[in-house]
Amino acid sequence: MWRMAETPKRGRPRTFDRAAALTTATRLFWERGYEGVSIGELTEAMGIRSGSLYAAFGDKKSLFEEVVDAYGRSPVGAFVEVALQEESTAYGAFARILREAAAIYPDPAHPAGCLAISAATNVTPQDAEVRAFLRDRRNKNVDGFEARLREAQRAGELPAEVSPRALADYFAIALQGLSQRAQDGATAPQLTAAAELALAAWPTARG
Repeated sequence: MWRMAETPKRGRPRTFDRAAALTTATRLFWERGYEGVSIGELTEAMGIRSGSLYAAFGDKKSLFEEVVDAYGRSPVGAFVEVALQEESTAYGAFARILREAAAIYPDPAHPAGCLAISAATNVTPQDAEVRAFLRDRRNKNVDGFEARLREAQRAGELPAEVSPRALADYFAIALQGLSQRAQDGATAPQLTAAAELALAAWPTARG
């Protein structure tokens, strides 16, 4: 019996591991910064076409913002917030933050330093939104430092004459400095020694 020829079935669209692709993009942005990575380099490393990248992540800026958000939830990016939440004293929180930064930032398992601190330096004017995005995140972290220190001051852990904002800025500067020194090749022992010196400035009541 004569039968109508069957219409060939179309193959399924190519799929890719989105989480793995995001991890690859994270490493590239972390190593080279936002400006140092092109769409072509991203698609080649991620093993996808540009159309797939745009469909899955949007444009380069959207991909970068998702990378930063994912980084902030990872162990190497979330340790600051975790310490602030878990430690019962402000000194304990900031001591843990600096000591963990001294160990995490030079760890050879990933690019040196902090992605959120270093990834958007020297951006072009048309990418100013990327710089503002990271600046706002960093400033939000300083605001969180200040809130924790004000709470400590109300609890009597800090002298009344201490400025919580100035102390928050101090620890933010220390953290950013540890990130930069790690990028310059400083080792964990070197950064730990520097962190301990920074902690020595913790204000105490005057006798």
